[in-house]
Amino acid sequence: MATKLHILSARQVASLGPGTHADGANLYLRVRGPDSRAWVFRYKAGARVREIGLGPLHTRSLAEARSLAEQMRKALADGKDPAQLVRRVESEEEKTFARCAAELIESKRAGWRNPKHAQQWANTLRDYAFPKIGNKLPSDVTLTDVMAILGPLWSEKTETATRLRARIEAVLDYAAVHGLCDGTRNPARWRGVLDKLLPQPRKVRTREHHAAAPYSDVPRIMAELKSKAHTSAACLRFLILTAARSGEARGARWDEIDLDTATWSIPAQRMKAARPHRVPLSAPALAILREMAALRGEGAALVFPGARGGLLSDVALNKALHGIAPGATVHGFRAGFRTWCEEQTHFPRSVSEAALAHVNADKVEAAYQRSDLFDRRRELMDAWGRFATGGGAHVVRLASAA
Repeated sequence: MATKLHILSARQVASLGPGTHADGANLYLRVRGPDSRAWVFRYKAGARVREIGLGPLHTRSLAEARSLAEQMRKALADGKDPAQLVRRVESEEEKTFARCAAELIESKRAGWRNPKHAQQWANTLRDYAFPKIGNKLPSDVTLTDVMAILGPLWSEKTETATRLRARIEAVLDYAAVHGLCDGTRNPARWRGVLDKLLPQPRKVRTREHHAAAPYSDVPRIMAELKSKAHTSAACLRFLILTAARSGEARGARWDEIDLDTATWSIPAQRMKAARPHRVPLSAPALAILREMAALRGEGAALVFPGARGGLLSDVALNKALHGIAPGATVHGFRAGFRTWCEEQTHFPRSVSEAALAHVNADKVEAAYQRSDLFDRRRELMDAWGRFATGGGAHVVRLASAA
């Protein structure tokens, strides 16, 4: 029985919905969406099915794809590699996994708030994935390859392995959208693929919390920091008093500070949750800002500038802290603040969570809680400021219901 050819019409090629549609004799049209239509030549090499991307529809027409597919079938019949017939773009260099990864990272770069994300993607893929699959075509990456990469890491570096898995999956999905492999068989996908071979990350991961100095030691640490004249010590004191993250405090700008209303307004692009956050400033926090204002250079934008006027480094804050509290971490002060709120105050949990700029995971509760509880947070931060500087908590206790 003859193999059926030219199954698809020009109209179908332009209008068919998502899926992989056969045109007959090895040629397929893969549709991912209205703007993602690409040709694929699929054939069997031994016991294995291989796919070769022939390019998107807007680059190679139906007639051109059929002509190329016919040449590739003849090459197969002659025992030749049909991939040699595909004209490669960019000086005929093959679109390897590594090249697809670089293109994906570049396409995502503008949408990442933190420039470090691009570097983290590049570093993990470079260190763990590229040595095994970097030079492979996306269509040649197998489940065996992915397991060889993830298997040794899954128990020892679970957090790294889970992020790496997601990044490999994303690169292969990117390649599939461009017709370079079959996206329906992504070997790095968790559900339905790797979840059958690897244990759930939460069952093997040992969660490592940031080492925190006990909140009872905060007044001592603050007193010792106050005796230091350098900017990093002042920034660290401000961070502790505001329960802010390191990047938020180090990046604080004068145009975010309103000394008259004692408010620090951090824009969304500088917040982890990408939401603007107002911080009520206690008297000790305002005192630090006035100290820094007296030292402010002409036109300086940063409240706590580094040695050359740029952003103060995270290393500088850690160095200032480790001389006073070895083993503690800067981020750990947020945990200390949270514990103090629970053990030493009667403020509702919602107030302390709002002070930490945490996003409410309960969607229903979040829908009803639309206030940022600013006035209550001012009471809380004033009490924390008194405690942290050795003046006692003097927390306002809630009256019990009659």
